[in-house]
Amino acid sequence: MKSLLFTLVSLLSFTLFAQPYTSYFTGNHTDTTAIADYGICLMGGSTEDDRAMIWFLEKANGGDILIIRASGSDGYNDYFYTELGVEVNSVETIVFNNATASSDTYVLQKIANAEAIWMAGGDQSDYINYWKDTEVETLLNAHINTKKGVIGGTSAGMAVLGSSYFSAENGTVYSSEALEDPYNTFMTFGHNDFLEVPLLENSITDTHFSERDREGRLLTFMARMNNELGTPSFGIACDEYTAVCIDSSGLGAVYGEWPEYEDYAFFVQMNCETGNAPELMQQGAPFTWNFNAAATKVYKVGGTTNGENYLDLNDWETGNGGVWLHWYVENGLFYSEDGEAPNCEEVGITTIKQSSNKTLLKSVDVLGRMINSHYTGIVIDIFDDGSTQKRIGNK
Repeated sequence: MKSLLFTLVSLLSFTLFAQPYTSYFTGNHTDTTAIADYGICLMGGSTEDDRAMIWFLEKANGGDILIIRASGSDGYNDYFYTELGVEVNSVETIVFNNATASSDTYVLQKIANAEAIWMAGGDQSDYINYWKDTEVETLLNAHINTKKGVIGGTSAGMAVLGSSYFSAENGTVYSSEALEDPYNTFMTFGHNDFLEVPLLENSITDTHFSERDREGRLLTFMARMNNELGTPSFGIACDEYTAVCIDSSGLGAVYGEWPEYEDYAFFVQMNCETGNAPELMQQGAPFTWNFNAAATKVYKVGGTTNGENYLDLNDWETGNGGVWLHWYVENGLFYSEDGEAPNCEEVGITTIKQSSNKTLLKSVDVLGRMINSHYTGIVIDIFDDGSTQKRIGNK
């Protein structure tokens, strides 16, 4: 009997592992033709902030919501579909059980169809290993830049949204480790080789921020970015229960329950004054980036229930409800002091502009296959207002 039970358990485990993905579906199975509004939702981890999630769902304009993840199950389905009071066509969670799901036709079609895509928490190294340099990456970037849908993520899902990202391929890194040796074995990065989010150029994100004392490691991330890319670096970090929601105009509204709770977002930028660079950054040595105790300018913003506090990412200077700090590092130790706003021109980012005239720009085959010498696939017609039309192509 024990042998039979062992065999059954083994077969079940093999079957589950062999399945490339698991799908959990809620709502209408008929795809909608809704046109989403552009937006980015960066959630710091732990429990989601309901107001930020309502902001995210409303951007879908009644469309289809897709959650992609590499662990967990259907925890978002009912939450998104019924609990927040925003009407959407459907909510589907796809759990990637292994890397082969990234070439599965069903998975790719669902990414192409979605008006809103949410990347759940987990391990960002799975997302890099499963999605980078695959058709999933191509479709996610088309969702962001061509379809101009809304995208967001929490914890690991937020961590991969910057143009640079900490990949965690060798495990997490603590601030003490990063500050003691900015080139230690845990400091694994990617730069400009995965997601292309126009409002997050030259930026890296970090999560669970104050709770896990990640200020020191973020400064080390940014110094490495500046050294390896030769451009000014930026960072956006969120505490748990806190979100930054960025609309197409470049306004980053912060949601949370401050001042009742210490729910903060941190917008960190290199001090733009001439000559700013780390004084000592080499392997095996404690990190120093002082620059007269003002290496970085930080806008610390409490997240509110109505998102009234913000930073305008067009200039990284205009904001509401926050305070300016100076963060710096001396001989492997992190310091924070009261600061002042930057005083340089042309610091900000490029915003998204959308045309009001709907003109067919091009058609893109995203799921083509050769079958018996006939070409079949899903073709997306792309219009200049960001909307798309899906159809089956043959030739």
